[in-house]
Order: sequence, then C-alpha cells, then structure tokens
Amino acid sequence: MARLLVYFAHPAPHLSTVNVAMRRAAQQLDGFTFVDLYAEYPRFDIDVDTEQARLRDHDIIVFQFPFFWYSTPSLIKEWQDLVLEHGFAYGHGGEALAGKTMLLALTAAGPEEAYATEGYQHYPIRTFLTPLERTAGLCKMRFSAPYVMFGSLRAVGDDRLGPHVDGYVRLLTALRDDRLDLEAAVARDVLTPDTLPLSEDA
Repeated sequence: MARLLVYFAHPAPHLSTVNVAMRRAAQQLDGFTFVDLYAEYPRFDIDVDTEQARLRDHDIIVFQFPFFWYSTPSLIKEWQDLVLEHGFAYGHGGEALAGKTMLLALTAAGPEEAYATEGYQHYPIRTFLTPLERTAGLCKMRFSAPYVMFGSLRAVGDDRLGPHVDGYVRLLTALRDDRLDLEAAVARDVLTPDTLPLSEDA
C-alpha cells in the first residue's frame, strides 16, 4: 500500500463547486493524509520542517487546485519556494524526494478544445504545467499525467460533476492501493474519469 499525501489548495473554497466536492469525497477515504494548505497557512507562514517531514513520510504527492492564470494558486508557489530546499529536494545531498510520484488534480474553466494549438489558449494544458513537471524532474520524482476537469464552471449543468468526483475517488484509492498503472499514467497527456489506467482488479 502506497503512502499518499493530498494537498488541497483553493483560496476561496466557498466559491467552488467542483473542488469542494472533490475535497469532500477525498476526506471520506481512509489510508492517506489530507492537508488543506489555505486552512493550515492562511498567512502563508509555512512550517518548512513539518512539510518536509510530510514529504519524507509519503510515496505519492497529489496537489489538488483550480488552474489560475495558467498556473497554481499562489500558496503552492510559496510552498515550493520554501519547502523544496537545496540539499533536501535537489542539489548536493538533495535526495529526499527521489523516486516519489507527483500528480496534479486540477480544474480548468475553459473547455478541453481551448487547450490546443488551434484553440484560444493556443497550447495544450500540459505546456502550461511544464514548470511543475520540471520541478518534479529536478527533485527526481516521477510526474504523472494530471487529472483534469475542463469546463469546470459548467460541470454541474452538464452532469459531469458526479462522474468526475467518482473518478477522483477511484484514482486516489488506486494510487493508495498500488492499482494504478503509473507507467501508463506518466505516458498520457491527461487523465479523466474514462481514461484512468487501472489494473484489472481495480
């Protein structure tokens, strides 16, 4: 069984539908650690020792967040700047995260077709996630394809919220129980409820 750590980062959860539903479902699961970063660090006073200990104690790190201005909410960037220190996460002696897995679970307001060369965002969503992928690489972590909800503002009206939340639960439990084909997940562009590479007994 893998040791799973989920970081939830939403600066205004009272305005969220999809992320809060995902959070609520995730918190009902057993066997992993769930951290609400904005609730724990409302003034951005991140406890580096605590966070580094959490990272050492887990095998798979999931960041769940809304996609803001082609990036993460600002607290995740602050967390990265402080926690992923030289000598801990990278550089000489920085082997603490080597061999671990990073996975992103994000919501994007734009539709899937927007994130393409011919779409109005002009690039695939993976292009915008390159800094996070390279962060994982520098830390010698495996970077999985992200679990993405496109068109998140229309999810309820389109009857996609329930299937997406159910898929998130299946993803987390498969990660926890070593039933996600991580090699296949790494090779994909994105993960959705219909494209999770689960083992046959998942």
